[in-house]
Amino acid sequence: MEVVIKRDYDQMSKAAAQLVVDVLNTKPNAVLGMATGSTPLGLYQELVRLHQAGQVDFSRVTTFNLDEYVGLPANHPQSYHYFMDEHFFRHVNIPRHNINIPSGTTSNYPAFCQWYEGRIAECGGIDLQILGIGSDGHIAFNEPGSSLSSRTRLKTLSKQTIDDNARFFERREDVPVYAITMGVGTILDARKLVLVASGKTKAKAIAQAVEGPVTSMVTASALQLHRDATVIVDADAAAGLTMRDYYEFIYAAKPAAPKS
Repeated sequence: MEVVIKRDYDQMSKAAAQLVVDVLNTKPNAVLGMATGSTPLGLYQELVRLHQAGQVDFSRVTTFNLDEYVGLPANHPQSYHYFMDEHFFRHVNIPRHNINIPSGTTSNYPAFCQWYEGRIAECGGIDLQILGIGSDGHIAFNEPGSSLSSRTRLKTLSKQTIDDNARFFERREDVPVYAITMGVGTILDARKLVLVASGKTKAKAIAQAVEGPVTSMVTASALQLHRDATVIVDADAAAGLTMRDYYEFIYAAKPAAPKS
């Protein structure tokens, strides 16, 4: 696992976006795993900026989103379909038929979850999976206690997650109790992982995920098992890292990428 500490949210977002660009420069038809939430917004804004400047092309890209609330139609303002369209998809040139997001309104969730896993496999697997982290250390909606080998499935949200997400809804009771989510095992199958985190409220979760034991109680800690995982954080989110100086030393000592 590589830990990259940036000065602020803007620098963190640009560094994460550059990782996506690097993948697409190597493989223009890459399969990208997408995350929602407030933290990846800056990453998506930077990718949109680069696309509009003609510096990155998404025309051959396929995407798979991590999760979706159960019960919210795609046009609901708090659905992840709506979020992705509003903040990313409608600003870039990914073909609509290449966009895959879990359905929050399917009539058969077990069958849909099985189909989603199969669809990822049909597309050759995910090349780069973007991740955020919950304040309790979860990735996607894999709440504490989730199996580290779990696959796409229905998941009951924890009280903390519901409380954390209530700010996006008019009332706390409007927050869905269930979500459909990729499992930890599904996420670990991606060839490359990049997790972004910002702010003091994520400092404890980042410290547990990066430096704590690998445990189902902090599902982000499973990234320690991955062969190519990068964690990009701002200074506030890095506040709890005991090895911070070492991570910064390693990053500073990396050889510069060759110019094209």
